[in-house]
Amino acid sequence: RDGGYEGLVAAVHPRVPEDAEILASIQEMITEASFYLFNATRGRAHFRSVKILIPPTWTEKSYETPKHESYDTADVIVAPPYWKHGDDPYTLQPGACGKMGKYIHFTPNFLVNDYLMDIYGSRGRVFVHEWAHLRWGVFDEYDSDRPFYVTGQNQVKVTRCSSDLTGIYVCEKKSCTEGSCVINKLTGLFKEGCAFIHERNQTAVSSIMYMQSLSSVAEFCDEHNHNREAPNLQNRMCDYRSTWEVIKNSTDFKNNSPVTNPSHITPPSFSLLQKRDRVICLVLDISKTIAGGNWINRLHQAAELYLLQIVEENSYVGIVTFSHIGEIKTHVRQIVSDDVRKQLASYLPAAAGSERTNVCAGLQLASEVIRKKDGNIYGSEIILVTGGQDSSMKKCFSDTINSGSVIHTITVGSSAAEEIEHFSKETGGLKFFVPERLDYSDLLDVFSGILSRSGDTFNQSIQIESASDSIGGYKQLRRTVTIDSTVGRETFFVATWQTSELPEITLSDPSGKSYTNKDFDIDSIFHVARLQIPGIAETGEWIYTLTNIHLSPQVLTMIVTSRAANSTIPVVAVKAHMSKDTNDYPNPMVVYVQASQGFSPILGASVTAIISPENGDPISLELFDNGAGSDIVKNDGIYSKYLFSFPGNGRYSLKVHVQANRTTVPQTAMLWSHAMYIPGYVENGKIKMNPSRPSVIKKDLQIGREGFHRTAAGGSFIISAVPVGPYADVFPPCKITDLDARIEDNKVVLSWTAPGDDFDKGQAAGYEIRTSETPLELRDNFYNTTFVNASSLSPERAGYKEIFAFKPEAFTTENITIIYVAIQATDEVFLHSELSNIAQAIMFIPPMDYPTSNMEFSISTILLLVFGLLAVVCLTASTTLCLLKKKDKKTALETTAKLL
Repeated sequence: RDGGYEGLVAAVHPRVPEDAEILASIQEMITEASFYLFNATRGRAHFRSVKILIPPTWTEKSYETPKHESYDTADVIVAPPYWKHGDDPYTLQPGACGKMGKYIHFTPNFLVNDYLMDIYGSRGRVFVHEWAHLRWGVFDEYDSDRPFYVTGQNQVKVTRCSSDLTGIYVCEKKSCTEGSCVINKLTGLFKEGCAFIHERNQTAVSSIMYMQSLSSVAEFCDEHNHNREAPNLQNRMCDYRSTWEVIKNSTDFKNNSPVTNPSHITPPSFSLLQKRDRVICLVLDISKTIAGGNWINRLHQAAELYLLQIVEENSYVGIVTFSHIGEIKTHVRQIVSDDVRKQLASYLPAAAGSERTNVCAGLQLASEVIRKKDGNIYGSEIILVTGGQDSSMKKCFSDTINSGSVIHTITVGSSAAEEIEHFSKETGGLKFFVPERLDYSDLLDVFSGILSRSGDTFNQSIQIESASDSIGGYKQLRRTVTIDSTVGRETFFVATWQTSELPEITLSDPSGKSYTNKDFDIDSIFHVARLQIPGIAETGEWIYTLTNIHLSPQVLTMIVTSRAANSTIPVVAVKAHMSKDTNDYPNPMVVYVQASQGFSPILGASVTAIISPENGDPISLELFDNGAGSDIVKNDGIYSKYLFSFPGNGRYSLKVHVQANRTTVPQTAMLWSHAMYIPGYVENGKIKMNPSRPSVIKKDLQIGREGFHRTAAGGSFIISAVPVGPYADVFPPCKITDLDARIEDNKVVLSWTAPGDDFDKGQAAGYEIRTSETPLELRDNFYNTTFVNASSLSPERAGYKEIFAFKPEAFTTENITIIYVAIQATDEVFLHSELSNIAQAIMFIPPMDYPTSNMEFSISTILLLVFGLLAVVCLTASTTLCLLKKKDKKTALETTAKLL
């Protein structure tokens, strides 16, 4: 607003030990960042106000009470290190170019230890680097995997922006057995161990997304100085546009004129917030407007599950019901025992109300219930469950969203008022949708997903399993579920059914011990059977069977929840979300699922998303972490898939199932957007190296190797503009993002992941491959570049690896050493994908050509050259003296001339 960001939230993880220096450092960092950002954006942006959320585990002081702020929704988090990055500040950035990230992560060590500023630069500058990732969706202009590249002028250069930055090559690893930076004859690049050490004192002013730590760097690379040849993520993801070109097109800067007078910019203001107690009020719609005769039964099952198993210990919970009028069932009570949980569950509704709905009546009573606890409603939570139309809702909308309470909405069926989700949107609450087919587990899953957003996963419930199916008479629902070593405390198995006859239940633990109906607590009125496993549930495979002993088919459901087994070992957790909350057909959406243990990504999982529309059958999608299609980075623990086909307009819900027989963790650094670890600097002609990056301790990386199961509700979204009836194919193949090129036997060998006929589904019809001497020609004038005959290539199904080799006959002149390649996929109706990333292949080994202005040669190389020349001179002189003794003067001179 008016060039200033307001309400930025930085939250400290509850497991971080109390340290006042952290709070002071955050304020100093963002204050410095504000002025640096103002100059970098050419007067367009600075930070005006910041809120710092202090965990309830720290000493209570006279801090303000938060309204809608939480750790899980913060822009910046301060938390223990993510092991692959150590103290590297990084941004979780799962989206495409120009899309906002999820959060910036700083470690406590980064904030309080000044020696790290030699490695990353000043904290304020680092903050601006990461803010550009988070807010504007730009990428790094260096590349740890490809630190060097060959230019069109046959020079080996550093992957950087701008290319005006100076420094020297140094061989810093023991693998440099030849003593200096040496060209690898297969790649044309330096062998491993060579590093580029920058001069500390520079004249170049860009770029912040390369090395913000240099004192001269104060700008982002723009269209005038952007290095389009560098094989970095910014070029690959943003079609060779500079970072400033992407940033200035942000909606932040539309109708936002630059401030011409910097004196008008003041330091940001800071508010310190701390939440103590979690106060919740269930607001339950019991009207008859919700379709289905068993609504009260299902509502009771789900709300009881929430009270007995999900809501965290020490929370305060109250209950309100409403139809045309509201009723307070119970004021808030603190959950300090299982008895309190059961007492709260006894207040749940058992009968339906009238046929009219008055949402405001329920919300106003909820505020009364919450306010009665301590006179304050700030930071409290309301869980609103409703499915009826209510035209009078607008009367209380303004008061409700301004009250300071976070409202989570659960919308049931297609008749619910359109305004319901606005309560969640305006207060930062969760929003869910449950289709009218209430016979399934959807409502149970949604209640299981409403967790504390404090960041303290130890006390949160983890949903292990959700299985639900229509089972014929005397048929069985039989499944195997894995309890992994990170969970097992307060483990519940809960079965539900429809008819008056209880199904036959059998459950076997990994040791073979069996549980049957007599071991479960049976509620024959609301059709629930519940078993809590005493102590810590045994790790391994549990097998359950539900047998329908009724003649007619009925829906049987099994829900399994648990909590963390150990406070010092993070649980395996799953989070799911959509790329947008609302979408217009035919624009695609992306489903994202993050599987992690703490901040460590989990690989090798099988991830399935279930998308349920208001009407019609659910859509099932298999998600991948393969770096292709919608997935930005391979093996980062974020699985994704395009969603583009919709059976109709309206609300949709997202639920995911994640499982693995044997999980794996990555052993190399991730490509998440993180600040560069600077190896050292050249200062006053001397190299000053920083300490080597700390190595990963393998014993700290072990997670449950036995596999795991997880289920998670991912919220809801709304689709509009879907045409009625059959519609034409308007979905092209997705963009190829992982094209790679290499030279083998004078041929260019290409590899990439196959797209589909429609985005990443099905099978493309063909490929158009073209080459050029420059990447920009391919980007800007693709159809006028050199065509490659790929008619022999039959596309694979989406997700499979493609390999194609060709001989670049057009490149026959000796001075052409590099070839650039790009691909477009086509479908059956000749819709083209976006142009792929542009791959580079080196045709033959270029000569070393170091521009002297950049001093791009190593000190060790200079020494070798000097000693080599001395040796040649000495050898020449010795040989000449010997020859002079044996031959006449004329012969000796000729020989000396030849040697020289």
